[in-house]
Formats: sequence, structure tokens, C-alpha cells
Amino acid sequence: MKFTHTLFYSLAILAAASCGNDAPKSITPDMVKNDATADESAREEKRPVMEFDSLVKDFGTITQGEKVTKKYTFTNTGNAELIITSAKGSCGCTVPSYPRKPISPGESGEITVRFDSQGKNGKQHKKIHIVGNTTPPNNTLAIKGEVVAPELIEN
Repeated sequence: MKFTHTLFYSLAILAAASCGNDAPKSITPDMVKNDATADESAREEKRPVMEFDSLVKDFGTITQGEKVTKKYTFTNTGNAELIITSAKGSCGCTVPSYPRKPISPGESGEITVRFDSQGKNGKQHKKIHIVGNTTPPNNTLAIKGEVVAPELIEN
């Protein structure tokens, strides 16, 4: 029985070692599909691209408890319909709304971000993460400013 197990394991190791002798020794650029090595037809693939008027909006100085809204305008500069699948703020105080319909090439759209300063104090910098079928698939916007307590506002 011991001889059978030894023979079986020896044959398995020999079979595994003999596999792949024809495999290349290193990865070559033509094995990897990327923009630098892809053929021309892959480069011409239809892809939407979001181009924003501004990635950061400054709401200035506001009193704690105020709500501000900022609009980010974007244009689809790609060559396919742009579909936003999600938009999320970095915290519950930052709430984005975005178009639910596809944006055709050359058309523009808006993402509206509402910031609620309740319970906030000092300098604020919040991010908004946009995910879509775009190149690149993730875009990040930001809203910034300063929130001051009501008692610190000069009359």
C-alpha cells in the first residue's frame, strides 16, 4: 500500500513538472490588453467621459445649521451614452442628486449637492463619489467652506 501511494505521488509530481514546458518564460506586452498594446479596434471602443466645469465648489462661510446647495455641470465628451449608476457623499450631511436618464455624447447634465451644516463647526471639506459607465469609472467632486457657530457671528 505504501509503495502504491509513493508511486502515485511520484507520477503526479512528474506530470505536474512536465506541464507548461511550452509556456513563455515572461509576460510580454502583446499578452496584456491595455490602451498601449491593444489593437486599433479596441482604442475606438465607444466610451462616455464626464468633463466637469469644476471639481470643487466653495460655499464660503456659513452659520451652523444652514443648508447650502451647489451645482456641478458636466458634459459627456465621450462617444457613447453616459449613465451614472450612483452618487454618494462622504457623510450623511452631503447629499447628491444626479440625472437618472442617459446623457448622450455632447450633452450636459447637473449633479446637485446639498450640504447640511447642522452639528458642524470649522473648516469643512466633503467628497462626493460618482460612479458610472465612464472612463474613468469613478469621479470625485468636493464641497468646501467654513461653518461658524451662531454666537460667533458679528451683528
